[in-house]
Amino acid sequence: MASSSEISQDSQDSQNSQDDHFYSTFIVEYIVPEGQQAEGVFRRWYGQLMKAASQFEGYTRNDLCPPLDCGDGVVKWYSIVHFRTPEDLNHWLKSGVRANLFEQGRDTFLAYRYKSFSTGLEGWFSNHTGGAEQHSLGPPPWKQVLAVVLGLYPTLMIQSMVFSALGIMQSWPMATSLVINNLITSSILTWIVMPRISQILRFWLRPAYRLTALQTNLMGAGLVFAALGFMASVFTYLG
Repeated sequence: MASSSEISQDSQDSQNSQDDHFYSTFIVEYIVPEGQQAEGVFRRWYGQLMKAASQFEGYTRNDLCPPLDCGDGVVKWYSIVHFRTPEDLNHWLKSGVRANLFEQGRDTFLAYRYKSFSTGLEGWFSNHTGGAEQHSLGPPPWKQVLAVVLGLYPTLMIQSMVFSALGIMQSWPMATSLVINNLITSSILTWIVMPRISQILRFWLRPAYRLTALQTNLMGAGLVFAALGFMASVFTYLG
């Protein structure tokens, strides 16, 4: 009969084995000037970029797809870079080495971009690396919904109570007041509330493809429901 320590070790090995099936992948679309000379310059710069990336822990491989001629002088190149874990990938994305190489290579491509979102809410749960770049997949949709409700509920309640007490927009047409209220609420959520909730629940809001222990999932969900219940009681008392 297997001991509890052996069972625990087998479970850990199984989880590690499952984790090994996943890569943290960074897909970039580059728009490169047309012509063999421009292609050669881009390939040399990309080679330097990947040589630097390969020196970072967790680097697995990279794939540079054949160029796509879109016409009108637009040629697109797609680069797929794999790292072992999100942490390893983020280390490379945030590194000064990468930033310097991109600064040096500005003349080799006209523009670049990438997108890795799937449900529309991940922007509230993702890290940022300079400019408009965003990386790492968001947590599962059900966790996103609970986290958003946790931030949205008190924001709406407090905003409604303050506006009512001050008599703001009380006589406005409903359609107009709703637009203004939504703009204010969305701004508060995006820049104030959600970054803090994302930080507090970081242990629970893991990327969807990363295995999370059942105990952790229950703990995070329990904290959200407990907080919502507590706030509902407070707002009921104040109302």
